[in-house]
Amino acid sequence: MASWNSVPLQVLYNVLGWVAFVSWSISFYPQVILNFHRKSVVGLNFDFVVLNLTKHSSYLIYNASMFFSSAVQRQYHRRYGLNEMIPVAANDVAFSTHAVLLTAFTLFQISIYDRGNQKVSKTAIAIVTVSWLSVAVCVFVAIHRHSWLWLVSCFNALQVAMTVTKYIPQAVMNFRRKSTIGFSIGNILLDLLGGLTNYGQMAVQSIDQNSWVNFYGNIGKTLLSLVSIFFDILFIVQHYVLYPTRKEVASPNFEVDIEGR
Repeated sequence: MASWNSVPLQVLYNVLGWVAFVSWSISFYPQVILNFHRKSVVGLNFDFVVLNLTKHSSYLIYNASMFFSSAVQRQYHRRYGLNEMIPVAANDVAFSTHAVLLTAFTLFQISIYDRGNQKVSKTAIAIVTVSWLSVAVCVFVAIHRHSWLWLVSCFNALQVAMTVTKYIPQAVMNFRRKSTIGFSIGNILLDLLGGLTNYGQMAVQSIDQNSWVNFYGNIGKTLLSLVSIFFDILFIVQHYVLYPTRKEVASPNFEVDIEGR
């Protein structure tokens, strides 16, 4: 079975992994705290939160299966080789578990705080419904074929699709409002740090193993980092360059959703 060739690289891998975990985990709190202080979720796009919950739920299923299931691990090694390390670490499981809980709590805040006339769009509801129906079909196929690695890859593909999709409603809302008020930039700065260190962790493992299977064997984690970095930079530009913070007007009334209404 695969093992580390360099102790310093193994230590660096663990350090980067837990820095990513801490950064990404803490990144949920600025938005939660901002909502609490304002007693309002106006400016936070609800589609973003709903799609994010689907993303993190599917990512948790993937990470937990890859990390704990011996059947999935056996099929992974048969496909990529016995010398390849499982591309999911303990910090990945810890992060996705925490992410599901905090995203669900943010949805709870949406249900109790002032939200103006904002609502979850029909498009977002349709996307989530189709996504879970699709993976349900995958479950039935996998049970029949005992294709457990393929099944968890379906959940991984879902989280990649949600990662690409979830940022768009918030970016569009910021553009249409010409403001980022109500959307925490602290969340974005920490998310960027998490994305960079997560990508660095994968690079360290690849260097140690002298193999890049780690990247395409866990394409979900690779794309998660790259897509997050891209949109984080976009949000940073919106917040600091395009739409500098102006004085907030109490209970603004507007409605922007994924359909651009």
